[in-house]
Amino acid sequence: MPKVKEFQVTFDCAEPERVGRFWCEVLGYVAPVPDEFATWEEYDRSQPPEEQGSWFACTDPDGVGPRLYFQRVPEGKTAKNRVHLDVRVGTGLVGEERLAVLEAECARLLPLGAERVELLYDGHNSCIVMRDVEGNEFCVD
Repeated sequence: MPKVKEFQVTFDCAEPERVGRFWCEVLGYVAPVPDEFATWEEYDRSQPPEEQGSWFACTDPDGVGPRLYFQRVPEGKTAKNRVHLDVRVGTGLVGEERLAVLEAECARLLPLGAERVELLYDGHNSCIVMRDVEGNEFCVD
Protein backbone atom coordinates (compact mmCIF):
# COMPACT_ATOMS: atom_id res chain seq x y z
CA MET A 1 0.00 0.00 0.00
CA PRO A 2 1.44 3.43 -0.92
CA LYS A 3 2.31 5.79 1.90
CA VAL A 4 0.32 9.05 2.10
CA LYS A 5 2.79 11.88 1.64
CA GLU A 6 0.48 14.89 1.85
CA PHE A 7 -2.86 15.78 3.32
CA GLN A 8 -4.91 18.90 3.79
CA VAL A 9 -7.34 19.88 6.50
CA THR A 10 -10.69 21.08 5.15
CA PHE A 11 -13.01 23.43 7.02
CA ASP A 12 -16.69 23.78 6.15
CA CYS A 13 -17.70 27.37 6.81
CA ALA A 14 -19.92 30.29 5.78
CA GLU A 15 -17.10 32.75 5.00
CA PRO A 16 -14.04 30.87 3.70
CA GLU A 17 -11.72 33.85 3.31
CA ARG A 18 -12.53 35.28 6.75
CA VAL A 19 -11.96 31.93 8.49
CA GLY A 20 -8.88 31.22 6.36
CA ARG A 21 -7.25 34.56 7.13
CA PHE A 22 -7.90 33.96 10.84
CA TRP A 23 -6.01 30.66 10.63
CA CYS A 24 -3.21 32.29 8.61
CA GLU A 25 -2.67 34.67 11.54
CA VAL A 26 -2.90 31.91 14.15
CA LEU A 27 -0.44 29.58 12.43
CA GLY A 28 1.79 31.97 10.45
CA TYR A 29 0.47 30.50 7.20
CA VAL A 30 0.26 32.34 3.88
CA ALA A 31 -2.47 32.46 1.24
CA PRO A 32 -0.83 31.95 -2.15
CA VAL A 33 -2.53 33.84 -4.95
CA PRO A 34 -3.82 31.59 -7.75
CA ASP A 35 -1.65 31.69 -10.90
CA GLU A 36 -1.93 34.70 -13.20
CA PHE A 37 -3.49 37.00 -10.55
CA ALA A 38 -1.87 39.80 -8.57
CA THR A 39 -4.12 39.46 -5.51
CA TRP A 40 -6.58 37.04 -3.98
CA GLU A 41 -9.36 39.65 -4.44
CA GLU A 42 -8.57 39.93 -8.18
CA TYR A 43 -8.82 36.15 -8.53
CA ASP A 44 -12.12 36.02 -6.62
CA ARG A 45 -13.67 38.80 -8.76
CA SER A 46 -12.72 36.84 -11.90
CA GLN A 47 -14.98 33.95 -10.87
CA PRO A 48 -18.67 33.64 -11.78
CA PRO A 49 -20.84 35.40 -9.15
CA GLU A 50 -22.11 32.13 -7.65
CA GLU A 51 -18.52 30.93 -7.09
CA GLN A 52 -17.11 34.14 -5.63
CA GLY A 53 -16.08 33.61 -2.03
CA SER A 54 -16.72 29.88 -2.25
CA TRP A 55 -13.25 28.76 -1.14
CA PHE A 56 -9.92 29.89 0.27
CA ALA A 57 -6.67 28.02 0.92
CA CYS A 58 -3.49 28.67 2.84
CA THR A 59 -0.19 26.89 3.30
CA ASP A 60 2.73 26.67 5.67
CA PRO A 61 5.45 28.90 4.17
CA ASP A 62 8.07 26.38 5.38
CA GLY A 63 6.27 23.52 3.62
CA VAL A 64 6.06 21.45 6.81
CA GLY A 65 2.43 21.73 7.91
CA PRO A 66 -0.62 20.62 5.94
CA ARG A 67 -2.49 22.84 3.51
CA LEU A 68 -5.69 24.28 4.97
CA TYR A 69 -8.72 24.49 2.68
CA PHE A 70 -11.87 26.43 3.53
CA GLN A 71 -15.06 25.75 1.59
CA ARG A 72 -18.40 27.50 1.77
CA VAL A 73 -21.30 25.28 2.79
CA PRO A 74 -24.94 26.29 3.21
CA GLU A 75 -25.49 24.85 6.68
CA GLY A 76 -24.06 26.33 9.86
CA LYS A 77 -22.19 24.55 12.63
CA THR A 78 -24.66 22.63 14.78
CA ALA A 79 -22.63 20.43 17.13
CA LYS A 80 -19.22 19.94 18.70
CA ASN A 81 -16.37 19.33 16.26
CA ARG A 82 -15.39 15.69 15.86
CA VAL A 83 -11.92 16.82 14.72
CA HIS A 84 -10.12 19.94 15.87
CA LEU A 85 -6.70 21.56 15.62
CA ASP A 86 -4.33 21.84 18.56
CA VAL A 87 -2.16 24.94 18.39
CA ARG A 88 0.94 23.54 20.10
CA VAL A 89 2.82 26.33 21.84
CA GLY A 90 3.56 24.65 25.18
CA THR A 91 5.30 21.50 24.01
CA GLY A 92 7.71 20.21 26.65
CA LEU A 93 6.54 22.65 29.33
CA VAL A 94 4.60 21.76 32.49
CA GLY A 95 2.89 23.47 35.37
CA GLU A 96 2.91 27.25 35.74
CA GLU A 97 5.52 27.71 33.01
CA ARG A 98 3.29 25.91 30.50
CA LEU A 99 0.20 27.76 31.68
CA ALA A 100 1.91 31.15 31.19
CA VAL A 101 2.83 30.29 27.58
CA LEU A 102 -0.70 29.09 26.84
CA GLU A 103 -2.24 32.22 28.38
CA ALA A 104 0.06 34.45 26.31
CA GLU A 105 -1.00 32.67 23.10
CA CYS A 106 -4.65 32.91 24.09
CA ALA A 107 -4.22 36.66 24.64
CA ARG A 108 -2.68 36.99 21.14
CA LEU A 109 -5.60 35.15 19.51
CA LEU A 110 -8.47 36.99 21.20
CA PRO A 111 -8.03 40.23 19.16
CA LEU A 112 -8.05 38.12 15.98
CA GLY A 113 -11.61 37.05 16.77
CA ALA A 114 -11.00 33.87 18.78
CA GLU A 115 -13.17 33.15 21.80
CA ARG A 116 -11.92 31.55 25.00
CA VAL A 117 -14.13 28.65 26.13
CA GLU A 118 -12.36 27.08 29.10
CA LEU A 119 -9.05 26.31 30.75
CA LEU A 120 -8.32 22.66 31.44
CA TYR A 121 -5.59 22.53 34.10
CA ASP A 122 -4.72 19.89 36.66
CA GLY A 123 -1.67 21.61 38.16
CA HIS A 124 0.65 19.84 35.73
CA ASN A 125 -0.94 19.53 32.27
CA SER A 126 -3.07 22.21 30.69
CA CYS A 127 -4.78 23.39 27.53
CA ILE A 128 -7.14 26.22 26.68
CA VAL A 129 -10.22 25.37 24.64
CA MET A 130 -11.10 28.16 22.21
CA ARG A 131 -13.33 28.87 19.20
CA ASP A 132 -12.36 30.43 15.89
CA VAL A 133 -14.28 33.22 14.15
CA GLU A 134 -17.09 30.83 13.11
CA GLY A 135 -17.28 28.89 16.36
CA ASN A 136 -15.10 25.89 15.48
CA GLU A 137 -13.36 24.55 18.58
CA PHE A 138 -9.59 24.30 18.80
CA CYS A 139 -7.13 23.97 21.66
CA VAL A 140 -4.13 26.03 22.61
CA ASP A 141 -1.94 23.20 23.85
